[in-house]
Amino acid sequence: MTATSESRSPSVDPTLEEVVETIDRHGNERTSLMHVLRDIQERHRCVSPGAQSLVAEVMGIPRVEVEGFVSFYSFLSEEPWGDIVIRVCDDVPDRMRGFERVLSAFREAVGVEVGRTSADGITLTTTASIGLSDQAPAALVNDVPVTELSTDKVHRIVEALRSHRDPKKLVTLLGDGNNAHPLVRSMVKNNLMHPGPLIFSPVSRGQAIRRATRVSPAEVIRQVKAARLRGRGGAGFPTGMKWEFTRASLGERKFVICNADEGEPGTFKDRVILTERPDRVFSGMTVAGYAIGAQEGIVYLRAEYQYLRAYLEAVLAQRRSDGLLGRDIVGRPGFHFDIRIQMGAGAYVCGEETALIRSCEGRAGEPLNRPPFPAEHGFLGCPTSVNNVETYCCIAKILEEGAAAFNEYGTPESAGTKVLSISGDCLKPGIYEVAFGITLHTMLEMCGAEDARAVQVGGPSGSLVGPTDFHRRICFNDLPTGGSMIVFGPDRDLLSVVYAFAEFFADESCGYCTPCRVGTQLILRYLERLRAGRAEASDIEELRRTARTMKTTSRCGLGSTACNPVLTSMERFPELYAPVDDHPDAYRRSFDLPRAVAEAERLSGRTSRGEHVEQGYHA
Repeated sequence: MTATSESRSPSVDPTLEEVVETIDRHGNERTSLMHVLRDIQERHRCVSPGAQSLVAEVMGIPRVEVEGFVSFYSFLSEEPWGDIVIRVCDDVPDRMRGFERVLSAFREAVGVEVGRTSADGITLTTTASIGLSDQAPAALVNDVPVTELSTDKVHRIVEALRSHRDPKKLVTLLGDGNNAHPLVRSMVKNNLMHPGPLIFSPVSRGQAIRRATRVSPAEVIRQVKAARLRGRGGAGFPTGMKWEFTRASLGERKFVICNADEGEPGTFKDRVILTERPDRVFSGMTVAGYAIGAQEGIVYLRAEYQYLRAYLEAVLAQRRSDGLLGRDIVGRPGFHFDIRIQMGAGAYVCGEETALIRSCEGRAGEPLNRPPFPAEHGFLGCPTSVNNVETYCCIAKILEEGAAAFNEYGTPESAGTKVLSISGDCLKPGIYEVAFGITLHTMLEMCGAEDARAVQVGGPSGSLVGPTDFHRRICFNDLPTGGSMIVFGPDRDLLSVVYAFAEFFADESCGYCTPCRVGTQLILRYLERLRAGRAEASDIEELRRTARTMKTTSRCGLGSTACNPVLTSMERFPELYAPVDDHPDAYRRSFDLPRAVAEAERLSGRTSRGEHVEQGYHA
């Protein structure tokens, strides 16, 4: 992003004294790099090349690695931004609710194009999912979420910002629940449409930890395995088995990590859980620490949820005061465990556990090859168990009420409940906690979307399903999902939806492996031809081949699932992929070279040679 004015802000280059003070405040460890650079970004509006050199020198990190770190994360920048940054959410649910109109209104009101900064220090940009799909269109103004935007509201927001320069003053009406907490003070709504019996049930503070510490760590793991708990992030790996592997791994130092980086467009369940049930999350993490023999826990909180951080820190402080964190927890000698919050800085790929671990280590969040798995070689090379927000809530509930009570809900293969984030063309978008095994048809009835043409289950990396599949059940062995469901009404252009998902993955690919880096771009190219009415049968086949290649050869989960929008829509909505060959007067981009030279070969009495002739040539 380019600035057009420097007049409103301090120097972009911090002094050596400022850098040293910032590093001393966070600790001169590589793991503190994210917080150091985020502080510099906030104070100086960028992490300038000069700042990078100073940080590298003081922390003893190669200069090129600091530069790579800054360039990797979207919430950090080498170039100065304004003191106010407006990030308009550009994902499919927002596009369905008027993103283009809202963005146009912001361009007009601020007076700059996207990626530019006004003379009075307001930067306008777009970003991917900010966890507010249920109240789109939405945006972040610095760290303040603004929701349910309209063109009129946009102009009022910009006028107010120019008057008081304080994004927090934009919040004049508080949301429900803990959104109204003095440390949150947000206009965000929970939209908790169907609280279920497990995740959103009342919390018995400390009960899960006390019951865990009355038995051995091995017995805790046995109870988790008896509950048949599988990870709620989408992959569904058995949690008890993961903990067993981690506990058995060699190493004195072990870690528990909570993945709170829900960057999947259409997913916002963790936002509501962290707002309303943080005690249950932290309780589950503490039980995990006891079970695997860890003393340190980390919550990796996505940058878009910075507005919740002070509140979450206060909850942690209260738990320390109550003897539920720290040393000799609940009076048990030798049971020491504490939790710290690690902020992200805008990188979807950090939802992948090895990328998340690298980010926690103060590195660019590039996924690693596996094995070794984090249970053996994770954070700082130590055995590490990574689970998501919802999974830790389930852990607390299992220890509170027992495995049998947990197994009363769900199916034999998918025990318990699932929290779903539902958005799109429905009357009641929001959060639904339901027992595993519920049909998609029933879910659509609950949210007021009986006329749906299609549903994206599991976010862009999941499956696009149509009415013939609405009888299918939400569970691991039928329709698995990390929690996102985007509903599309009868008039939606599904090919535009697939294209939007493809744009998202092309932008979010870390670029490390060739199948993902090149494949995401090729998918965009073929979809552009298709949308322009220029795709031939060979293009459709190449699109399918590219997607399949990505699925089987990509290095991490992003690449292997980035092809899903194409593959699942091809399977269930084949009419979207009709090539121009089906039309007699259609555009032709290529020609058949062997056929073109056949007459010349006959007249000359010679056969053309060369691989390019035998296989044909496409312009």
